Amino acid sequence: MCDPDSGPAAISDNVLKEETNEKKADGETETLSKRQRKRLLRHQQWEEQRDLRKQKRKERKQKRRLERQAQAEDGAEWIGKKRFRREAEPSSLKLVVDCSFDNLMVLKDVKKLHKQIQRCYAENRRAAHPVQFYLTSHGGQLKQNMDEINKGWVNWKDVHITAEHFHEVLKKEELVYLTSDSPNVLQELDEAKAYVIGGLVDHNHHKGISFERAKELGIAHAQLPLGSFVKMNSRKVLAVNHVFEIILAYLEKRDWQEAFFTVLPQRKGATPVGQEGKLDQSEEEDENGEQDSDGDLESNEKVLEKRCDAQEQTDAKRREQAARLDKSEDASKEQTVA
Repeated sequence: MCDPDSGPAAISDNVLKEETNEKKADGETETLSKRQRKRLLRHQQWEEQRDLRKQKRKERKQKRRLERQAQAEDGAEWIGKKRFRREAEPSSLKLVVDCSFDNLMVLKDVKKLHKQIQRCYAENRRAAHPVQFYLTSHGGQLKQNMDEINKGWVNWKDVHITAEHFHEVLKKEELVYLTSDSPNVLQELDEAKAYVIGGLVDHNHHKGISFERAKELGIAHAQLPLGSFVKMNSRKVLAVNHVFEIILAYLEKRDWQEAFFTVLPQRKGATPVGQEGKLDQSEEEDENGEQDSDGDLESNEKVLEKRCDAQEQTDAKRREQAARLDKSEDASKEQTVA
């Protein structure tokens, strides 16, 4: 907190004293100039309001203290100046990001995976039911990128980061590899299981690789029930953080459709299953509207012209007002000189 005695008013007071002392030394009168009187007045006001400022600071502190107490009584946890978080109920479910595909990615995609992992960590920290987060096969380009860009990862809490493979860390019978190529569709989440997400950003260059990995290891595999609840314009392959966040949302809401539409980005063109007819009807209306596109373009051009004219008129008025102000200032200066 700044010392009031070192503020602008104190500096101006020192300047005032120096100027007064200089005048005394030169034998001049001690009559204060208009500028000096203003400085002195500001300094006096600053001193008079010192107690008021102190009282306001106390009131703000008391207000923040009462807010924290009220949140604590409601069962909330204070985690910063701006945000409160409800007390979390951790889930026993394990979510694993398998980072063993490092050699299949270029550096650009490794950086994308790093950002997705950061998002997973952040979302899990503030989730209503945080999962047991595992980051396995951690090394190579990914670890190097994290060391260079985000050295704070070594201090991450509530996450298990290891260079070992996930099937070496966890029991084989509790593993379920999540892959969109699996014929098995999840209906419920078993919180005694460890669900594995393939940590791969490959733009579909290595299609089916996570499914093949699960079969090679002889572990269970499944896909999220995306097709049962969502119709998408794009491919069904989701980013690592999207899968992670959907599972967190399901643990909180216990509703797959609500979980999907809470997380999926709009650019995926996701619509609820059963509403395709409405979507097709809207597309037909769009196609019919294309016939009037020329008329729409003409009307848009007219709107733009009107806006330009209005802007020019506004600029002209501002210039006129500025000119009048200049004239009035010149006239007042002439009167003062006279």
